[in-house]
Amino acid sequence: MIPLRDSVPSRSTPWVNYFLIALNTVVFLYEVSLSSALQNQFILQWGLVPFRFWHFTRLVWPTIFTAMFLHGGWMHYLGNMWVLFIFGDNVEDRMGHLRYLIFYLLSGLAAALLQAFFTMNSNAPMIGASGAIAGVMGAYMVLFPWGRVLTVIPLFIFFTTVEIPSVIFLGFWFFLQVFSGLDMGANGGVAWWAHVGGFLFGMLAVQIFARRRRQIPAPGRYWREPDNWLW
Repeated sequence: MIPLRDSVPSRSTPWVNYFLIALNTVVFLYEVSLSSALQNQFILQWGLVPFRFWHFTRLVWPTIFTAMFLHGGWMHYLGNMWVLFIFGDNVEDRMGHLRYLIFYLLSGLAAALLQAFFTMNSNAPMIGASGAIAGVMGAYMVLFPWGRVLTVIPLFIFFTTVEIPSVIFLGFWFFLQVFSGLDMGANGGVAWWAHVGGFLFGMLAVQIFARRRRQIPAPGRYWREPDNWLW
């Protein structure tokens, strides 16, 4: 399933979300400008290597944050930025700019720690923004469970679009991450447990970071927030 847009209107400009997308873009473009050898060296230096993280000095700790802004290819980068673009603006709108930035970084931290725990003897660098973005998705599901996500669904060789409540779309995505983590563990090159850790952190921490404000839906939008859905 590929999300195209959501139905929840944002009432403020998501400057931090734009900044995060821009920063990821600058770093990724720098990555792809390097030769293959230099690119591997760059990722090894700034990515989070679980074995090195758990067994070496505190100088390795900054990589838990720098790894969030590295990506392994165009599809990895584009997929992450697209999902962040769709869901991040509304979460930032409810949290405010500074709190959203802190929330995003802490989501990435929680995601990286859980993945590193399950793969603590691995020397393969962990990279990508998907753990932090999973935190944004978890927060979105709690804040806007009845928001609609226009989704592309492949049907054999054809495609169709359908609007799915976010609680179903994001809940199904989370179930797939848990199932894949249990089924494949550390194999396959995808940090499934980082997705799980980020999402769970987002669901739990959103009540701390979200401002107490009732959203009012724009006319003609397919979204309604319960009257008592306040923080």
